[in-house]
Amino acid sequence: MARQNANQNNLVALDIGARQAAVRIHLLGALRAISYLGEDLVPRGRKARAILGYLCLHVGQRVPRAKIASLLWDRVPENQARASLRQSLRELLLAFGPLADEILETDAEMLRLNQRSCWVDTAAILAGPHPANLLRTDLAALCEGELLEDLNGISEAFDEWLLMERARFATEITGVFDEELQQLSQAEVPAERRAGLARRIIACDPTHEGASRMLMMALADLGEKAQALREFERCRLAMLSRLEVEPSTETRALYENLRSAPPRQKLEADRPSSARLEPRPSTPIGAPAASRLRIGVIPFQATADEDAPLAFSLSQEIASALARFRWFDVIAALAPQPHMAHWDEAFIRAKGWHYAVEGTLISGADKISISIRLLDIGPDIRPVWSDRFELASDRLDQFHDRVVAPVVARIDPVILFIEGQQALQRRSGSTSLVLQALPVFFVMQRDLFEKAGQFLDEALRIDPLNAKAAAWKAFWHVFHTGQGWASDPRASLEEASDLAFRAIRIDPENAEAYAVCGHVCSFLERDYELARHYFDVALRLNPNITFAWAMSAATYNYVGEPDAALQHLQRYSALSSFDPNAYFGDTIYATTYVLKCDYEAASRFGKRAVRACPDFSNGYKHLLAALGHLGRREEAAPYLQKLLQLEPHFTIAHFSRTYPLARQEDRENYARGLELAGVPKG
Repeated sequence: MARQNANQNNLVALDIGARQAAVRIHLLGALRAISYLGEDLVPRGRKARAILGYLCLHVGQRVPRAKIASLLWDRVPENQARASLRQSLRELLLAFGPLADEILETDAEMLRLNQRSCWVDTAAILAGPHPANLLRTDLAALCEGELLEDLNGISEAFDEWLLMERARFATEITGVFDEELQQLSQAEVPAERRAGLARRIIACDPTHEGASRMLMMALADLGEKAQALREFERCRLAMLSRLEVEPSTETRALYENLRSAPPRQKLEADRPSSARLEPRPSTPIGAPAASRLRIGVIPFQATADEDAPLAFSLSQEIASALARFRWFDVIAALAPQPHMAHWDEAFIRAKGWHYAVEGTLISGADKISISIRLLDIGPDIRPVWSDRFELASDRLDQFHDRVVAPVVARIDPVILFIEGQQALQRRSGSTSLVLQALPVFFVMQRDLFEKAGQFLDEALRIDPLNAKAAAWKAFWHVFHTGQGWASDPRASLEEASDLAFRAIRIDPENAEAYAVCGHVCSFLERDYELARHYFDVALRLNPNITFAWAMSAATYNYVGEPDAALQHLQRYSALSSFDPNAYFGDTIYATTYVLKCDYEAASRFGKRAVRACPDFSNGYKHLLAALGHLGRREEAAPYLQKLLQLEPHFTIAHFSRTYPLARQEDRENYARGLELAGVPKG
């Protein structure tokens, strides 16, 4: 079958997905460990955190238990130290939860952190370039904060070890930065990229003269002479305050040359650099700049000077998370210079962005407030979305889950909604056609749905390597068949499978494409195990994509695991405060509650779904099953009448034969509810 051939052609894509880390661990600054689902995995006990930190700095190595015990419990007998180690290790494993076996290997004498399952910031920064990893120039932005800065004072032996590790890391990271600077100085590299790397090095080491000189030259090449001169002053002040020395003769000579040189024009337009990780395969060669959206993330403002690094780091985290949405380009603007005024309209327009994200961080005695806005940069610059978040001052480790994740998950659908309005027609290219297709796609009226299919066909004709177009055309075939509109259902389903796997081949790191593949495998082909694999890959690639959370919940329903489905739906709801197609999630909620035999909840969500989208036939089936079980046949009558208008030949037998419920008891439960609601048996 088509899927089997596609599987053979996708071994490389699957291997890339399998290498995605199950947990991200940050050692620079306070210790943080976040699962690919956004869960906090850091244990409460300081000794348990110290064990994790030690293992991370020896990731992939077998570490003797006795070594760790002697470091952390250096003033007690060996047997007591080993017993205490076991207790703290147990706490660590409990914090890891279901991921424990995947993350940590243990035996009676040794411990080892699984290198394939863990992304560790220090190891990633020091690692050589690798196609499956982020570029080191992006990882350098993570260098703010001292190594394991919250683990001082655990024991004298551990403090001595930590001091040596900090010195070793400082030496190694300086070598990495010097190597990067040397490589860039010998190649023709765009000024934006040179400036981006220099900024990241300076964020880690404000006194790095090589990076400062590179930044000064890059800014000069961009026609920003004033900023280049201010960079010299920043470097001079940093060296005086930290090292009590003046900049070298070479750095001062560069400053004098720039100061006396005439102003230069910018050499090239602003390009995506810091948040883009690699060229997008869905961008056609030679495509006009307007064919892809450009989202700028402005360094966030802080009301207090001491909070400026935190505000800047938050904006960089948001830029990195937004870059996982593969259909637009993300540009993280350079950090503002000291004493620079807030970004103004001239600055934003000069960048050539279509949207910009800005934010303000206000710290109080016991909490931090973050206000974030999305600006639409049209004839007028206008806010199109805003939100406010609050976080306790002592829970900065929750920044990603409580702020970054919901921000990026809510920005994506807002931009999709705005760009999908056909009246705007502000952009050209294949992705513009995809964005026009999606709003009419979800109306579920046949004439509009067919029009959406034409938009997607035209997008693929213009750009056969547009992964988003291929994925959504596959999804289109699924619904075209599910609504009963396909003249040849078998051919349509095979086309859906071919297009879904084609999307993965085009862009092996496209979470949306993997989510579509997962739904195709479960809904069409009943291969639930492969479907769950694809959803797992999708959520590791982008844990903030609400579409994948909703569709994976549907698959859990199909296999008879409504509790797991509900967990995924709750994550979907937490991320998606704005969803113009919320009826789709409500339909999956209704399915979940029918399977849990909570028919009141099922009817509530079912009614919301059919009210929001009266022409989506699948929404009525779960509502009817719930109303039947509740004994409300009279209330079900108008819903049944509408369903039979949409699907004149719908019967219980047809539902049991075509709907992908894996368990016989679930099919029988649905059949009883539908029969009680008055649905023909067939």
